[in-house]
Amino acid sequence: MIIAVNQATDYYRRYQSRELQASNLEARLVRAQLDALRMQLHPHFLFNTLNSVSVLMRRDIEAADRMLLQLSSLLRVTLAGNAAHEIKLRQELEILERYLEIEQNRFRDRLTVRMQIDPAALDALVPQLFFQPLVENAIRHGIADRETGGLIAIRAERQNGMVYLQVRDNGPGLGISHGNLIEGVGLSNTRSRLDYLYGPADRFEAGNAEGGGLVVTAAFPFHTETTIEAEAQR
Repeated sequence: MIIAVNQATDYYRRYQSRELQASNLEARLVRAQLDALRMQLHPHFLFNTLNSVSVLMRRDIEAADRMLLQLSSLLRVTLAGNAAHEIKLRQELEILERYLEIEQNRFRDRLTVRMQIDPAALDALVPQLFFQPLVENAIRHGIADRETGGLIAIRAERQNGMVYLQVRDNGPGLGISHGNLIEGVGLSNTRSRLDYLYGPADRFEAGNAEGGGLVVTAAFPFHTETTIEAEAQR
């Protein structure tokens, strides 16, 4: 009996050790996948901005110089700053505003942006660079080719224990092939990041809005740095 108990105890300890190793490996894999998805966003935006600067250099050197300074400021925040996958909504909106300053230089009065932000959601942790690729997608596909420009509406609110983030434009919307909506890199990357971060707790919807345009909505559990620390201490 003593030998059997010792063997069972030893087996249980080894089983726990393997479970812990498997859990650590899975966490590393998820982080690596998140990093890979996040890094896909930077070159896409960077190349588009540098191309715009190149065009401006031929007709408006001051505007090109201003855009380069704004780009430098944005890169300092996104690349040299917080490397976490989640940041406060207020920080995410600051990144978005710096990005929009660059795009306002490009499109001037052709780009109209409206924001509806719930103050109760400002401390919520959200995916870093959530808004930028979606707004860039709206500008590129919904506004850039329109002579009259267009409107982008951004909404964030806290409701029933969830955070709701939305980007909507009044462009042509998504194309349809064989009855299915066609998603580009920006939408598919955002969907993947939310799945990795929140699993089945998240909701992500992209579709053509009534009256025209594209509307993208994401929802996930409301949490802050304080709630995470409280859960860790339990």
